[in-house]
Amino acid sequence: MDALSDILRVVRLKGGVFLHAEFTAPWRVYSQLTPQDCGALLQGATNLVLYHYVVEGRLVAQIPDGQAVVIEAGEAVIFPHNDSHYLGSDTTLKAIPTNQIVTASPDGGLFSIRHGGGGEKTRIVCGFLGCDKVEGNPLASSLPPILRFDTRYGSTAAWMRSSLEFAADEIAARRAGSETILAKMSELMYVEALRRYVESLSEEQTGWLAGLKDPFVSRALALMHGRLAQEWTVDDLGREVGLSRSALADRFTRLIGEPPMRYLARWRLQVAATQLRHSDTPLVRIAEQVGYESEAAFNRAFKRNFGVPPAAWRKGANASASEPTAA
Repeated sequence: MDALSDILRVVRLKGGVFLHAEFTAPWRVYSQLTPQDCGALLQGATNLVLYHYVVEGRLVAQIPDGQAVVIEAGEAVIFPHNDSHYLGSDTTLKAIPTNQIVTASPDGGLFSIRHGGGGEKTRIVCGFLGCDKVEGNPLASSLPPILRFDTRYGSTAAWMRSSLEFAADEIAARRAGSETILAKMSELMYVEALRRYVESLSEEQTGWLAGLKDPFVSRALALMHGRLAQEWTVDDLGREVGLSRSALADRFTRLIGEPPMRYLARWRLQVAATQLRHSDTPLVRIAEQVGYESEAAFNRAFKRNFGVPPAAWRKGANASASEPTAA
């Protein structure tokens, strides 16, 4: 398994759609989605990635104190950290909070927005990707505040754009199952956006995603993620990827920001935390699955990283998950 696929598996990525909107110039809105805003669509996810796909027209997107980005029809703007943000036809206008203009569907369908001054039209679909928030996730720390994803170009562009626009038209027509179609498409869109972002990184850039561009570091990551319980050493990894121990350690540390064995130890504990949150697997079995020789060693490492023993952490995570989510 490649490292990116493994991380997305562990964070349990799940798409959702929460509204469609039609704006006419001049307009400008301010928005930030919370888990409570998603209601039943969230289904236990604790972290959000927000996106807006432009079906028709154009908009200007901006986070507070950030640079404005123009998004055209066929493009999506993605907020990997769910930052508060502005959307509009003109950055000089006063922004209206979206919760003041959103309208509930009378038949229980998607929420919608119709707003603006009657000029040029912009039609968008807004959605989110819910996922688990696990401390120290290497993907989250590697992403910029705004990702721009263009479905008009590239090898996957034609089918992705046509699929997203088909699903958007289905939503507008209120046909059964349209929300599910677009939710699945949003998951694919996000993964493709990540892949495009990795391809765009320069040779000088560092971080976890930059490591995926390096053939040796990427291979080392894939080995550790694919065979998590194996008793890896840097010598073993070096032999597998075709580098000396010191060359791999230097290359890995420069790109990822920490040595291979420290990275592996942190990732093992993140996988364990996901297991604790979403299963009733015994601690001794989880310890074995993530590469610890004994439950005692696992308990010590987990408490050192998370501040509490795994049994207490599981109890707290289950208690949080059982709390009712606001609609």
